[in-house]
Amino acid sequence: MLKNNLKYTFFLLLLITVGCAKRGSITGGLKDTIAPVLKVSFPENFSKNFKGNEIKLVFDENIKLKNLNKQLIISPPMKYEPSILPTTPSKTITIKIKDTLQPNTTYSFNFGQSIADNNEANPLNQFKYVFSTGDYIDSLSLGGTVKSAYDKEVESFVSVMLYDVNDTFKDSVVYNENPRYVTNTLDSLKTFRFENLKAGKYLLVAMKDYNSNNKYNPKTDKIGFSKEFITIPNDTIYELELFKESLPFKTFKPSQASGNRLFMGYEGVVNSVAALPKLILKNNTEVLSNIITKFPKKDSLQVWYKPIKVDSLTLAVAKDKYKANFTFKIKDQKKDTLSISAIQTGNLKFRERFTLESSTPLIRIENSKINLINNAKTAVPFTTEYDEFNQKLYFDFKKEPSENYTFEILPGALTDFFEKSNDTLTYKLNTTNTSDYGNLTVALENIKEFPVIIELTNIKGDVLATEYTEKNTTIEFNLIEPALYTLRAIYDTNKNKEWDSGNYLEKRQAEEVIYFSKEIDVRANWDVNQIFDLSIPYIPEPKKKTEKKN
Repeated sequence: MLKNNLKYTFFLLLLITVGCAKRGSITGGLKDTIAPVLKVSFPENFSKNFKGNEIKLVFDENIKLKNLNKQLIISPPMKYEPSILPTTPSKTITIKIKDTLQPNTTYSFNFGQSIADNNEANPLNQFKYVFSTGDYIDSLSLGGTVKSAYDKEVESFVSVMLYDVNDTFKDSVVYNENPRYVTNTLDSLKTFRFENLKAGKYLLVAMKDYNSNNKYNPKTDKIGFSKEFITIPNDTIYELELFKESLPFKTFKPSQASGNRLFMGYEGVVNSVAALPKLILKNNTEVLSNIITKFPKKDSLQVWYKPIKVDSLTLAVAKDKYKANFTFKIKDQKKDTLSISAIQTGNLKFRERFTLESSTPLIRIENSKINLINNAKTAVPFTTEYDEFNQKLYFDFKKEPSENYTFEILPGALTDFFEKSNDTLTYKLNTTNTSDYGNLTVALENIKEFPVIIELTNIKGDVLATEYTEKNTTIEFNLIEPALYTLRAIYDTNKNKEWDSGNYLEKRQAEEVIYFSKEIDVRANWDVNQIFDLSIPYIPEPKKKTEKKN
């Protein structure tokens, strides 16, 4: 018995020792990194002679649907969207088709990255369910890239569409009809690919479709297109450039802004006095004198008129083929008065023009009543230029480094449309040393044609300096602030010294824009020489995926 008791005691101590040997928490094993797997589908994926209206997809684990409205691409599009259930985690997805399917047509449901497992959200990348209502599955494909016609980066979720070109085809199809096939660049890609296409002749269009209705709305959407119809099969890699069309000129009914000013909204491009519509403002049959200026940062014009006691006025607007007539009430309101403000205060950069902004439009500037003196009290010659459209007065003079300047604007130097003049105005400015700035010389290579606009922008895309060249291949940006810059070149095809967008119905592409491939670092007291080869296209770097930290 003693021997047995010792035996039991030994086993008990062994169990206690093993139990206390290691202490810790249960880890649960390795992290799941495997995407869900489709086990079975009803009908089977890539089925032919599809006759039903319901599809079931069964996976090996519970899945959830994410951003289905953005990720799911059904091609050809359906007039009535199918219902896809459930919205809660499940192993089975049920698709109920509400549309009448076209005969002898291959349909594709591309779920993008919308299907993911419920636990770790591992996506089932680009899962497609394909079926045909005919005897065979269409198997042809087409691919390409999408870029912005003007901006450095193109937006995400760009739709790319193919429209049948047949006996009933009209260019207006993009406004009124669904495409035959549609795909999408999704959120990270700038490429597109069609699969399961039928041989034929097509119109190829890219669209930033903000309404998500597969219809082109020029007021909101951007468009890009292949100028020539394409035929499939085709192994060409197409590049489509998205642009926002300039709308035809149109005005909206004016509203009274003050006792001597109207607001008038518009569509289209009005960016200078030369581009203004012709306006005739009347009190009955009396034509009233007026000045038109731009309302800052909005697509609105300001119509200035001399105060008049009336109940209503009429305004006739004409520009190109557009004509409109408006009648509107006039109330007794507070009138705008003249005030002058300086755009720059303190430091004046070497590339800047000293600028004054007027609250009412100026009609007279008398330079004889304006004095500019330096630190030594010596008069400095200057010239002025008035931009009536933007109500800005520019001063040009030779700036010296490390100098102080004083502008003294005497009473009566500036007179506005209402014959009101300024009181005495004084502005003090200073410049810094030229060594605080850098110089950039750009050598242009492989230019296809002149003229070319060269723009220097910051990393946000804001234009900081512009040079226009009709023959020179060396461009100088001197005395610029130390910073990282981007260069872009614009082929000014119509020679109007600005970038022009395209037009779908006119089959006119936007003017070509080329970005320099990298940022340019300009430092203080540096001279940077940079070769800009216009034959090398800018290729955006792919977005870096960041892992979510738990």
